[in-house]
Amino acid sequence: MSLPLPLALTTRLAPVAVLATAGWALSSGPLASAPTDNQETAATTGASAAPTAPSTSAATKTFAAAPAPCSAVTPGTIKSLVPGAKAAGKEIPSTDTDARRTCSWNALKGYDYRWLDVSFELSDTDAAAEKTYKDRLTEKSGGGVVPGLGDAAYSVVNLTTEDKQQTREGVVLVRASNALVVITYNGSDFESKKAPTTDVINKGAIKAARDAVAALEGSR
Repeated sequence: MSLPLPLALTTRLAPVAVLATAGWALSSGPLASAPTDNQETAATTGASAAPTAPSTSAATKTFAAAPAPCSAVTPGTIKSLVPGAKAAGKEIPSTDTDARRTCSWNALKGYDYRWLDVSFELSDTDAAAEKTYKDRLTEKSGGGVVPGLGDAAYSVVNLTTEDKQQTREGVVLVRASNALVVITYNGSDFESKKAPTTDVINKGAIKAARDAVAALEGSR
């Protein structure tokens, strides 16, 4: 039996390339931190037959490139959070895969719909990533700190209703050194028109975040 989808969720089921800005990215847009150049050159002093070689001091980047996002969440987690979705996921095209990579999973099983996004965003320095993290927090409210996840982590869940259809979405933002991990997880039930509980969405988003942070740490 085919079931017409509400307008807001029909958009969710459009081609993944169109959905590159889903979840948290819909409200905040892509990371656009400009690279910094911390190179310092020491000037030579006085006349010398053998000029002093210039010395450099560059900020060390803990993570030089974003890991493969579609393998960052375990198949078991995908099966439990997005029933019916292929574990391989679908990577969103990026203009700079070293700095930003995103993978999406979505599936409709019966009347139950789930969507999951995992994004890695890299800055040149820890300080730049921390600033971006704090800026993102100002855009969200009503959530709370997630202990034991990266250097800092925050989780928030919101409920929206359109055409009497509820959708509940959870976002987890994690900073780990110079990297940000952004998880977006949402769901709806098209039969009851209700959304999953806050607890289900929040715990699911945090579970995916733990997988993604472990994959990031393993990419050092």
